[in-house]
Amino acid sequence: MPEVANQMHIFLPMLVVVLITFVAFFRMGAARARAIKEGQDPNFYRAHLGPPEPEYATAATRHYGNLLEMPTLFYAGCLTAFVLGAVSGWVLIFAWGYVAGRIVQSAVHMTYNNPAHRGIGFVLSVLFMLALWIDLALEIFSRM
Repeated sequence: MPEVANQMHIFLPMLVVVLITFVAFFRMGAARARAIKEGQDPNFYRAHLGPPEPEYATAATRHYGNLLEMPTLFYAGCLTAFVLGAVSGWVLIFAWGYVAGRIVQSAVHMTYNNPAHRGIGFVLSVLFMLALWIDLALEIFSRM
């Protein structure tokens, strides 16, 4: 595998995570609309006070929120690699590995939501994220 890859390729896995985030956003909106249609008090969504929303709406909301947490490190890592001109074959493997784990986690979370199965995707994505950042840290320290 070549050491240096096309630097623009780092944006492809980023775009996939962005797509997953928008899909989760629209699923959350649809779940909330369904909950309101089924009798959930719409005022609940103003301050989250009152009877709790249905589990499917809570799961969709939590899934969307999750996509605004750990992926920020992913975006930062990808942008760091791009700015440093350090997008290598390994960086792309780690980035796509993160995306694969994120897809597994998202698919499980938004379908049958088994925490043990969802956790496999989460752990996989965290390991790839860690590998990405270790690779970047080594690159940064090698330039000092």
